[in-house]
Amino acid sequence: MAQVLKVLVVDDVETMRKVTAGQLAALGYGPVELAGDGAEAWRMIERKRYDLVISDWNMPAMTGIALLQLLRASPRHVHTPFIMITAEAERSRIEAAIASGVSDLLVKPYTAGRLATSVQRAMAHHVAPPAPDLPAPASSPAAAPVAASAAEALAVPASAIHLPPPEPSPPTLLLVDDTADNLHLLANIFKGQYRIKAAHNGEKALALCCSDTPPDLVLLDVMMPGLDGFEVARRMREHPGSENVPIIFVTALSDDNARLQGMELGAVDFVTKPIDPTQLKLRVDNFMRYVELRRHLQADYDNMLAIARLRDDVEAMTRHDLKGPLAGAIGLVQSLIDAGDLDRRQNEHLRLAEQAMLQVIDMVNLSTELYKIETGKYLLRAEPLAISDMLRRVVETARATYAGKQLVIAVDTDVDVGTDPPQVLGDAMLSYSLLNNLIKNACEAAPERSRVIATLHAGQPVRIEIVNKGVIPEAIRARFFDKFVTDGKAGGTGLGTYSARLLARAQHGEVVFAVDDEAQITTLIVSLPAAPSTV
Repeated sequence: MAQVLKVLVVDDVETMRKVTAGQLAALGYGPVELAGDGAEAWRMIERKRYDLVISDWNMPAMTGIALLQLLRASPRHVHTPFIMITAEAERSRIEAAIASGVSDLLVKPYTAGRLATSVQRAMAHHVAPPAPDLPAPASSPAAAPVAASAAEALAVPASAIHLPPPEPSPPTLLLVDDTADNLHLLANIFKGQYRIKAAHNGEKALALCCSDTPPDLVLLDVMMPGLDGFEVARRMREHPGSENVPIIFVTALSDDNARLQGMELGAVDFVTKPIDPTQLKLRVDNFMRYVELRRHLQADYDNMLAIARLRDDVEAMTRHDLKGPLAGAIGLVQSLIDAGDLDRRQNEHLRLAEQAMLQVIDMVNLSTELYKIETGKYLLRAEPLAISDMLRRVVETARATYAGKQLVIAVDTDVDVGTDPPQVLGDAMLSYSLLNNLIKNACEAAPERSRVIATLHAGQPVRIEIVNKGVIPEAIRARFFDKFVTDGKAGGTGLGTYSARLLARAQHGEVVFAVDDEAQITTLIVSLPAAPSTV
């Protein structure tokens, strides 16, 4: 039954475009449109929506991976299912495709049946845009929603978990001969090693080869009544489902013309009768190693994709499970604050608890954004931000957090009296986390009873200088912003400054540091674009 599924097939080889389109039509999918490379495909995608994109990897003008990345960076097309067709054997490149958001991977050569499986999997993993995250600490605390219940927060269907596909079954060997004794002999040679199918004439062999589940290799007799082996091979090469099925001819013909004719029809080998079982088995086994390699390559890529989805599912469920109870706790704290029957000290403590929980929600939300930034899929939606208010909130929380170190943590500014404080152009959640990471880093590095001063400088860009006593160890200065770099910090992950630089650059800003060894002072300098009205 035909299914309305608007598909765009992208390949620089016209024959392959038509073969894939024909296979999709035979499977009942359509309408199907064709593009000769990624650039042409992108122009078509910008004009209309497609339910599915199937693209080759290596193409001129624009590659399949570049097209995929364009789709995932576009709010309009970010959720469009995308199948990548590839002959790649480098795991690093496949990992890049998975990180870029590919829906499924299809290894060449493939059958119509394997294409159908790929389409079904890609469409099954098509998901609606995610619901908005809970607000970051930059939002008003009173606006934080409350989860209906812990059970509701934890209600994640088991069907959302994607398990790796099963290991591939043994390859299929089709034996074609009009003599029953020959079929019996061949079947005994390969019994227990491969899945065996048999055909006693060319018509049945052709039907099996052109089905949705063609064999992996054909041992084809030449001299048969009706359709002989050469005619079967010729018709196989005309059918999109069987044109890539390898053939070994088995024949009593031994002249060069017969061998040449067989090779012209795409035979991978030529075996003469009477058959030497040992020699034939070696030839078939040698070629089946190549078949197995391709099959295991497909299975390997399927597993890589399934494991990546499983990891994403676990991370999504973890975020979901954390956010629900936290939102409920925030609601309870806010209701106590709003009741108005607390003394000043109790009220301050509840405010700090509220801020701490909002910070945890911010971290949960931020983990998703950091992954997008790392994989090049983050799309900045910048807006003017009151950076001075945000900086003061971060410092206020740090004072409570590091009270035991008796630090003096303060905000300074070089803005003239009567002048509006500067605003930056960025994302509230990213900016808050950026400042929080750097203030936290400075407070952890600062000696007890010392000072941590954050100074705000107006201009283009807006600069924030965070100064603390103590210097970055010389051994890690060259790698200070690298991932997992830390030195002597108990429980340190080495992600604070790494993520801070990522967050700054995602907003078209930067983070650098300066060390004064003589004065024993470290300065972290954040630059963020100023909002137009503040320049």
